[in-house]
Parts: sequence; structure tokens; C-alpha cells
Amino acid sequence: MQWMGKIVGACLGYVAAGPVGSLLGILVGHQFDLGIFHRLVTGARPSFRSQKTQQLFFEISFATMGRIAKIDGRVSEEEVRAARRIMSAMRLTSEQVDEAIKYFTAGKQEAYPIKERIQDLHAIIGNQRVLTRSFVEVQVQALVATGSIRETQRDLLSEVARGLGIGKIELAQIEVLVRSQFNRASGRSDGISLEEAYHVLGVLSSTTDKEIKTAYRRLMNQHHPDKLVARGLPKSMTEVAEKKTQEIRAAYEHVKRQRNIK
Repeated sequence: MQWMGKIVGACLGYVAAGPVGSLLGILVGHQFDLGIFHRLVTGARPSFRSQKTQQLFFEISFATMGRIAKIDGRVSEEEVRAARRIMSAMRLTSEQVDEAIKYFTAGKQEAYPIKERIQDLHAIIGNQRVLTRSFVEVQVQALVATGSIRETQRDLLSEVARGLGIGKIELAQIEVLVRSQFNRASGRSDGISLEEAYHVLGVLSSTTDKEIKTAYRRLMNQHHPDKLVARGLPKSMTEVAEKKTQEIRAAYEHVKRQRNIK
């Protein structure tokens, strides 16, 4: 099952351009699945290991979504609809939707070994940051789409992110980016707050001006379209990547104005 490109593409596309971006990302991700992902992970042609990675990523994505939804004992209609929308955005066939629902349902069970499964996933994808972030982003998308995140859900989300090497600051940054695009796609573009801008940059309000500049340059370097292409992403992802850098640039400009940074 060649899923990784579609899921990564959908996550990157959604964060960069909302639901429309997800569809663009999926189309790009399909090409990613045809060979680029295999070279990224293995440096060679498709192998059993890469296929296993894709299957595990897909399975644990929806199982984790189910576990987070059910963590406080109930799954709301909004959470079910959010999961369905993500399945739809990934353009799954009816058989594939059935499989995703099976994993979501399995994850809802209290006995589901979420910690162990996250460890299994991390053991395979290791420090592939685009993959670990994409996994967390899809969980955040499902939660943001419901309108609110309950405390028990936020605690489990933090635990999942930490298991993949993503700390609280980076998780907050991901949430701000997802919320910003979700609000804009929903017609609720009220602008970004100063607190959200700090989160996007991955810094605190107490951070010095020099450190803020450094953080901004590092993020722009990490998300620069040319750099992403050099790492193996298709050139057609350039537009999506550019929109992501626009979010980072907007946050930095907001902080600069507030702090009068030259």
C-alpha cells in the first residue's frame, strides 16, 4: 500500500493552503509514492521495509485519531465527521475507507497500546522530520476541525508528539499553523495574534530580538521550497511550500512591528 506520499502531501497541503491544498498535496504525494519516498527512506528502489513503513504510518495515523477521540470515554459526532473529512481529503476508495475506519475503531478501544505503537512508528521513521510532523499535523487537523480540544485530548496529543520527538513548543507551532489555515479556509480570517506569532516562530515572548531573528532564519531555511526539492520533494510542491513560508514570514513581521525590531 503506497500511502506515505498521499498522507504527507495532504498534511503539507492542508497546512499550506487549507482543504484545497490537501487535494493538491495528495496529487503531488501520489507521484511521491511512485518512487521518491522510497529513495528518501531507503536510498534505493522500493523495498519491503518501505512498504511496511507506509502501512504502519497509515494504520497508526487513524488508530491514534480514534484513541485521542475516545480518551475521555466518548466520541462526538463532530470527531467522527472530522475523521471522515480527512479520509475524503485523502481520496480513499470505499475499501480503503473501510480499512481506515477499522483502525480508527481499534484505536478507540481502551486496551489499544498507543504508547507501544508510537514507539514502533518512531523506530521506523526515526528522525525524518517531514514524516513525524505530518503524523502530528493530521492529528491536530482532526482535533481543530471539531472546534475545541479537550484537556484529556491535549494531554494525549502531547504524549504522542513527544514519543515522536516533537516538544511542546513545536507542537504549539503546528497547532497555530493548522488553526490559521483552518480559520482562513472557513472564512474566519481575524489575523494572527502576537501570542500565535510567537508560537509559529517557536519562541517565547521573553526571547531576545537576536534569538527571534535566528529562529526566523532557521525556519525559513528549513521550509524554503528549493531546500525541500533538494531533499526529495517534487518541484510541484513549490507553491505549497511557498505558502508555508508566507505564514512564517507573516508571524515574524507581526513580532517585528510589536517589538520594533530593525
